[in-house]
Amino acid sequence: LLQAEIFQEFAVQEESVTFRINLSVLLDCLTIFGTSPLPGTSTALRMCYRGYGYPLMLFLEEGGVVTVCKINTQEPEELLDFDFCSTKVVNKIILQSEGLREAFAELDMTSEVLQITMSPDKPYFRLSTFGNAGSAHLDYPRDSDLIEAFHCDQTQTNRYKISLLKPSTKALALSCKVSIRTDAQGFLSLQYMIRNEDGQICFVEYYCCPDEDINEAEL
Repeated sequence: LLQAEIFQEFAVQEESVTFRINLSVLLDCLTIFGTSPLPGTSTALRMCYRGYGYPLMLFLEEGGVVTVCKINTQEPEELLDFDFCSTKVVNKIILQSEGLREAFAELDMTSEVLQITMSPDKPYFRLSTFGNAGSAHLDYPRDSDLIEAFHCDQTQTNRYKISLLKPSTKALALSCKVSIRTDAQGFLSLQYMIRNEDGQICFVEYYCCPDEDINEAEL
């Protein structure tokens, strides 16, 4: 989610505009001047969309050089709706991102699943893997310096496929905090808070359903 406030100018004439573009093409356009600007310079971006059937226009300027990119738009697909809302959340933990980054570095990522336990009692917040080297567990007490908020109403243990979680680590690397929430069905919400160089804040939200291949006897 990119808030309108992070843009110098933000104008949308219609109530909502939805279209689909190729992500790889978009990333190639955004990095046309390289992944990091030259010392003392910055890259400015202007995005324009005229309406249905028209391409997305990108105007990138760096050091007086302007590049114009046109990206063909496609018909949007219906988004998968997990029906995940704050009123259905049963457990929520806000963690400094360095804690989750350390966890992914220390746990055995040869495991097919990451097991998450959230509980009002011990172990409070536990991350577990079951890889080639055996089982590994990492516990965070509720009074850990890394935990900024701890709101757990019931004990939950769910497993999530690591292959589905790995794409979210790109946002994790840029974030300063992460909100970890689950609903009664075990659906997982990871909300990464990212602060840019100007101190402005945006959020990346990632949803993951629990692994359906396990049952309570395996936990």
